[in-house]
Amino acid sequence: MKILLLTHLFNGLAQRLFVELRGRGHEIAVEFDIADAVTEEAVALADPDLVLAPFLKRRIPESVWSRRLCLVVHPGPPGDGGPSALDHAILAGEREWGVTVLQATGEFDAGPVWAWAPFAMRDATKGDLYRREVVDAAVHAVLDALARWRPGGRGPEPPPSLPAARGRWQPLVRAAERAIDWTRDDTATVLRLIRSADGAPGAGALLAGTPCRLFDAHPASAATLARAPAGAPGTAVARRGPALLVRTRDAALWIGHVRREPAAADRPALKLAATLAFAGLAAPLPELPVPLQRADDEWDELRYREHGVPGARVGWLEFDFHNGAISTRQCERLRAAIAHARAQPTQLLVLAGGDGFFCNGIHLHDIEAAADRAGDSAADASWRNIEAIDDVVLAILTLTDRLVVSALRGNAGAGGCFLALAADEVWLHEGVVQNPHYKNMGNLYGSEYWTYLLPRRLGSAAADGADGPACRRITQGRLPVGAREALALGLADRCLAADAAAFGPAALQAALEQAASPDRAARVAAKAARRAADEAVRPLAAYRADELARMHRNFYGFDPSYHVARHHFVARKPQAWTPRHLATHRAGAAAVRTAQAPDPR
Repeated sequence: MKILLLTHLFNGLAQRLFVELRGRGHEIAVEFDIADAVTEEAVALADPDLVLAPFLKRRIPESVWSRRLCLVVHPGPPGDGGPSALDHAILAGEREWGVTVLQATGEFDAGPVWAWAPFAMRDATKGDLYRREVVDAAVHAVLDALARWRPGGRGPEPPPSLPAARGRWQPLVRAAERAIDWTRDDTATVLRLIRSADGAPGAGALLAGTPCRLFDAHPASAATLARAPAGAPGTAVARRGPALLVRTRDAALWIGHVRREPAAADRPALKLAATLAFAGLAAPLPELPVPLQRADDEWDELRYREHGVPGARVGWLEFDFHNGAISTRQCERLRAAIAHARAQPTQLLVLAGGDGFFCNGIHLHDIEAAADRAGDSAADASWRNIEAIDDVVLAILTLTDRLVVSALRGNAGAGGCFLALAADEVWLHEGVVQNPHYKNMGNLYGSEYWTYLLPRRLGSAAADGADGPACRRITQGRLPVGAREALALGLADRCLAADAAAFGPAALQAALEQAASPDRAARVAAKAARRAADEAVRPLAAYRADELARMHRNFYGFDPSYHVARHHFVARKPQAWTPRHLATHRAGAAAVRTAQAPDPR
């Protein structure tokens, strides 16, 4: 089929549908929903069999849905309607939810239902639920809907086991409905309000008398509460990693990230670590550190566990950084955690990343914040961050006394993809999407030793090196890569499960088997020998120096495109046009316009 993806942003759901549908042989083009006239033009140019809308903030114009089959993906069960479906589900404490594929009509979320898929609600943030349960259910529902499509058909065959329609319109959740009152709301209520708005728009609250939006909240353990200072509800009393410990009416919460109003009207409201956004408040507070190996209910960004018997032992290192971005501070913590893991008597180390994301590379919000600090700059912060993440990758590459596995529980992007490739093997599940490229961020060149890692991964296909066609297809193509394609390209080695829920146990079992494998010692010896041989041909320092020379031009050179793209990203600027590598239907029109243009001579 020819399918036009009409979407507000090319977000995680749109990317997953893109790779799933393209992998099944469908011809997919993408158009950002910017204006009715743009949508009408895109449909005329693409001439699709149907329009699929996975993420919209506006109605599809009647001029399109009345003439072309348009299917909308709604993150709610049949009969649920409105722009804040998942928000309402979390606020109401729903235990079962779903995703519905319905036909666009003149009424929002009220057209004929083509398919739906249910899912159980976890105690998680809106963003986490969206990235896992919603996306997985949407894929199942969309594939079911497409199976009901018939050429020229205007309506679906009735889907089986359709639940009773709720017939309920739920309006946009207003800021006042999830504003936190520290004296009124107990811990469970505050946590639910924050989770319903994480990652956007955040729950409103006062911290140190300052209005802000709160994200990334975690309950304090009984052990933490016992040693934390007392304080009135809404008072920050301690710090750990990126977070402030804020007292509630009946306990306390770790608040990891906040968005304060900017100091100037022309500056974006940045989502920053709470200890950075409130640096003056955080500095004198007592720190309440915890070890990497600790009780399950004790929160921190990093956690290390060990599994298995002596001689076949697995170290399991999680680094659950908010939204997958890794700041200079977080790089330093991760490098220290890898050093700790290296000192343990294990035979295999698993780098497990986070639940939502494995890693997405350098922290653009932190970098943007440096532009407002006296004596600092975004360019300098970018340089510090790229050097720090390079140090993490180097620590992995030089860990040659045991096997290392990157276990992708969630998606990975940019430098996070190449950090994963520093391991001996990359494991993932069917739902993982990778974006192993940098160009979308203002033509950024990238580092993380990718010019060494990517050709090595692609094998004989990349004998011509990082600038050859095999590598350029990935780094210049700027398209998301699904699990099946990652395996075919060599960007992953094993797909162990259908989804994230099944992946964790499967990855642990596979790691224990590798640690106990009779050929493990031989594999470790071969790994060390290969690293020594590669170093003799060209040192890692040379790859790093060449990459950083290119990055220096990105950060400090005459071309400001990286700084402009970063600013637009963190400021959430609306898209003005659809990039041409996605809007493939516009390539022919552009060629015609070029051919018809008057000769400038």
